Amino acid sequence: MSFAPRRHTSTRSIAAGVGLAGILAAGMATAAGAATPGRAAARDSDRPEIMMKIHGDPSHAAKPVSRSRTALLSYQGGIGGAGVVTGGDKVFVVFWGSQWNGNDPSGEAAVEQGFFNAVGGSSWNNSVTQYCQGVAIGTTSCGSSGTHAVNPTGVLGGVWYDNAASAPSSPTQGQLAGEAINAAAHFGNTNAAVNQTVQYVINTATGNNSSGFGTSWCAWHSSTGSSYGNIAYTNMPYMTDAGASCGANFNGLGAKAGITIVGGHEFAETETDIFPNGGWLDRGGAENADKCAWIGSGQGAAANVSLSGGASYAVQSLWSNVFGSSGGCVNSYP
Repeated sequence: MSFAPRRHTSTRSIAAGVGLAGILAAGMATAAGAATPGRAAARDSDRPEIMMKIHGDPSHAAKPVSRSRTALLSYQGGIGGAGVVTGGDKVFVVFWGSQWNGNDPSGEAAVEQGFFNAVGGSSWNNSVTQYCQGVAIGTTSCGSSGTHAVNPTGVLGGVWYDNAASAPSSPTQGQLAGEAINAAAHFGNTNAAVNQTVQYVINTATGNNSSGFGTSWCAWHSSTGSSYGNIAYTNMPYMTDAGASCGANFNGLGAKAGITIVGGHEFAETETDIFPNGGWLDRGGAENADKCAWIGSGQGAAANVSLSGGASYAVQSLWSNVFGSSGGCVNSYP
């Protein structure tokens, strides 16, 4: 879902896969992407966007935490019976548009690439390995059953500066979906089997983010159909443009904290619900990161954590069905 801005509704609101609120906000929005020669038009009608709400959005900051204490995630049956969990096999990062040329005032590109270079194999990301596909709908504990998400090192599959021409100044969902399809072609991921285990992060440049960023949501993830199979992608705005609404200095973690708090949120949600909403959700529609967004103190509070190679990044916690007696938000997993 989407990552909602910091207010107080229910943190993981509609946008970035942050869960519940994001689903509500994005609703069942449909978007037809522009058809590209040789490819099907991008469509999201059956895969609503999932967003992370802004910090402080009442419908998404406080509620996910209380929901997390009572509702486990359960398996929703998949989309087409496959591609529910990826474990972050590969992440392909796109910096879209000539607006990026010499124009990255907060150094977001380097921060994001550093994060994806380090997140694979980390104990923070390891909680996704408890979730699986190929089990009965409603399953809450996989055990040794099903095909589990994995947590490999080296998840950054490639980086593309698609900067020969300008990107739309405020791209629509359909345009973002179209760019994700373009990315699949660029990276040579042109068959459905490959695209069941990868995700694309579409970054927009400062001042060129889609409508609603920083006021209703911080980021969101979705999927679209194409001749290359279903394509999972995240709309990743220029996070520091939104300041504190999307994580700047949250929990004292620094002005750039939102880049990896929000980016990690969408990444982890895509791992466990790659083609929304066929993966792992609670009964309110929240995903694994939605349930733990914008926690400021106590168990599961956002923190700087050491990822692979010893690099430290600000992240939020992720939901674990097996924490304690009834599940909870964790920053590491055995």
